[in-house]
Amino acid sequence: MYEIVYTNQMKFMIREARKDDFDGLMKLYTQLHNNFIPEKTSDILELWNNIIDDKNHHIIVAEEDKQIVSSCVCVIILNLTHNQQPYAVIENVITDERYRKKGLATQCLNYAKEIALKENCYKLMLLTGSKKESTLNFYRKAGYNSNDKTAFIQWI
Repeated sequence: MYEIVYTNQMKFMIREARKDDFDGLMKLYTQLHNNFIPEKTSDILELWNNIIDDKNHHIIVAEEDKQIVSSCVCVIILNLTHNQQPYAVIENVITDERYRKKGLATQCLNYAKEIALKENCYKLMLLTGSKKESTLNFYRKAGYNSNDKTAFIQWI
């Protein structure tokens, strides 16, 4: 499943990540919390393969000219409540600085929502560490609210 999106006369493909996307995704992730590109050890590649092979773990990417320029992660969590309907968690929302304000993160989030709907999820949850009003408004505009739940985090 993929879709072609046109924005500002540019053509982007929105799709799920493939095994050969590791390098491009890691490059994009350097702009997320100042991450570094990990050395391609057997442990890292095993982790990558486990993620890609996990049917409940979806990495959505926006690609332009074979370069990954935006992404988010959608994980489906199986559940014994809410009529045994799963829920989804969104993480690692990022767009390359040069491609921001073109609607790509929104397209990735919409793709994640399509996956959650297909999997019969009853809710999507998203946390952000940002306090910037522009970021919070972006998530609100994408359909998320900060009124229904209170999030707590314990770093371990």
